Amino acid sequence: MKHLTFYFDVISPFAWLAFDQLPDALQGLSYSVAYKPVLFGAVLGHHGQLGPAEIAPKRDWTYRQVLWLAHSHGVELQLPASHPFNPLGLLRLAVACSPTGLPNRYVTEQLFRHVWCSAGADAADAQRLQALTQSLAPVRDPASDSVKADLKKHTDEAIALGVFGVPTLEVDGRLFWGFDALPMLRSYLQGDAWFASGGAWDTAAKVPTGVRRNRT
Repeated sequence: MKHLTFYFDVISPFAWLAFDQLPDALQGLSYSVAYKPVLFGAVLGHHGQLGPAEIAPKRDWTYRQVLWLAHSHGVELQLPASHPFNPLGLLRLAVACSPTGLPNRYVTEQLFRHVWCSAGADAADAQRLQALTQSLAPVRDPASDSVKADLKKHTDEAIALGVFGVPTLEVDGRLFWGFDALPMLRSYLQGDAWFASGGAWDTAAKVPTGVRRNRT
């Protein structure tokens, strides 16, 4: 049985799509999953990137695409009142629901639904967050130093592995990024020879950089 780590931030609609579709995508395979909340903004900052919602034309396309993907895959998804928003309270709640900082699938689903299945409500609204906290009954105080430290540890771990976006699934030290990587992940878990040592997977990481743009 393979063990997967699902790195996510509830701010990402693609993470919600991947979370919802993961059981169907891997149906019939033997695996376990650890769900690890990370602060996407910190990941972006480490790599010097903007998020898709921070680039105006890309923002519009992203929302259109995720709404289409949800429609075409039969996944419930409504855009929140505003986006991007500050997800820190929700991420800390996720971590606080487990002594080890790893929320189970039920908790993770409730957090995603709070953002993406709430008919356009404000994902960061304090009263809604309080109600969700009462419903999930975390075993630790979401504002505690230990919870903050665990979230930072998850984020630092993801960055050290090479995670640059969410969702990212890690298995055997390999990273599979994005909702559209689920078929590729399934092929790997099924033992597709394409992933063999020295093959295309390894070759792709050895292509020399031709030109570097100056960042101003």
